Amino acid sequence: MKAAFIDPGALRTELSLQSAVLTGDGLGGHAAVWQDVATVFGLVEPLSQASRFGAGQVQEENTHRVTIRRRDGVAPGMRFVSQARVFDILTVHDPDETGRYLACRVREAES
Repeated sequence: MKAAFIDPGALRTELSLQSAVLTGDGLGGHAAVWQDVATVFGLVEPLSQASRFGAGQVQEENTHRVTIRRRDGVAPGMRFVSQARVFDILTVHDPDETGRYLACRVREAES
């Protein structure tokens, strides 16, 4: 099978890769504080949009694919931040199994 071609010049959106750090809240619970792990450049492509009505409100869901150069440590539960947009990472995989890139399916968080 031929490897998919990804134009390296298309990876031009600056993204902050963040990981959640849990800190105690003093009452036996915890709070998540997001900490920058790295600055990466990627290609952000929209995949789907869904609108659901429930509990008296409309819930919008936008999913995207974010392609970045391969790096260790990228995992579901992390997130990308680009300016005012936040993308929660749902899945991470190597799209052509060459070890060059990572494709992350993400859900855009509501602001």
